[in-house]
Amino acid sequence: MAAEIHSRPQSSRPVLLSKIEGHQDAVTAALLIPKEDGVITASEDRTIRVWLKRDSGQYWPSIYHTMASPCSAMAYHHDSRRVFVGQDNGAVMEFHVSEDFNKMNFIKTYPAHQNRVSAIIFSLAAEWVISTGHDKCISWMCTRSGNMLGRHYFTSWASCLQYDYDTQYAFVGDYSGQITLLKLEQNSCSVITTLKGHEGSIACLWWDPLQRLLFSGASDNSIIMWDIGGRKGRTLLLQGHHDRVQSLCYLQLTRQLVSCASDGGIAVWNMDVSREEAPQWLESDSCQKCEQPFFWNIKQMWDTKTLGLRQHHCRKCGQAVCGKCSSKRSSYPVMGFEFQVRVCDSCYDSIKDEDRTSLATFHEGKHNISHMSMDVARGLMVTCGTDRIVKIWDMTPVVGCSLATGFSPC
Repeated sequence: MAAEIHSRPQSSRPVLLSKIEGHQDAVTAALLIPKEDGVITASEDRTIRVWLKRDSGQYWPSIYHTMASPCSAMAYHHDSRRVFVGQDNGAVMEFHVSEDFNKMNFIKTYPAHQNRVSAIIFSLAAEWVISTGHDKCISWMCTRSGNMLGRHYFTSWASCLQYDYDTQYAFVGDYSGQITLLKLEQNSCSVITTLKGHEGSIACLWWDPLQRLLFSGASDNSIIMWDIGGRKGRTLLLQGHHDRVQSLCYLQLTRQLVSCASDGGIAVWNMDVSREEAPQWLESDSCQKCEQPFFWNIKQMWDTKTLGLRQHHCRKCGQAVCGKCSSKRSSYPVMGFEFQVRVCDSCYDSIKDEDRTSLATFHEGKHNISHMSMDVARGLMVTCGTDRIVKIWDMTPVVGCSLATGFSPC
């Protein structure tokens, strides 16, 4: 079922501790059980399983439960040992796990959606189960009665969800690339604002309630940090992945952001530095450096008897420039560009060698990561994906987490 890979040598990269194999289809969610050597997984093969580490070092399933429909999302509340599983058919099912994690009792079914459930959050204080789905809506239901309390519809599939327990604000990302901030009430909700910045569908969100920061990952391979608490509209762009960003976790104490992508890339971003906000792209009918016309500027082309040029943009200053005036490429990590990007010649000359020093570390997970979660108190991370494999990682060499730091689990 699972193999112990090796012990924890000191290194500067994540250490693979164990691989869990046994699911017959893509694993959609994997969650570490706090204070236990155990993992809860949900899969497209219609099973939810609890894996416990045995004396041999291997993980074996102590619970194996088959659902009526493929499992698409999961939430686990450790203090009450309640598990909520979303399915392809739109239903959310609640279970209670025994104290020894060897038995799971069915509690109730919530008719939350008409299509695939994409995310679930449980609020013990409000006694709500909140979920989003491919029926383009967010729903919140009462866990005492099982009744629907409210629904709100979007124009696109609702793909991911975060929730602020104190204010009852919900953040919903959708396939149009938009994030909607909602205030949930007992039987109604109100739209506070919408956030637009990604050029692809939103795949994951992470909310830090202390610093009031929202992080979003998308199919445009980028991450955006939204400064919600500062109320200044400040956004920071992070580009370092080669594929869709699928999962995020922000570590409050060390101010590091861990992100995982569908190509197996694992990135750890240093957010405890002064970063620059990427500029808005400027528009012009001619190059803002050499004043040559762009190809749609018919009048200037006619007047100067020249052919129009293609418009580009400098990633550092945002000016509209031609290819000749932006022939160089450079990384600029302080603005989030860990890759080499197009910059105009004057900006290239202004970037010093020390400005190109990376502010993130990049690691290879070696499988298509569709979901990740962390137990920061122990410095552990679990990843899962379409290859049906669940991997458990020691992240302490990278992020420095340990019990002595006083972290609370993400």
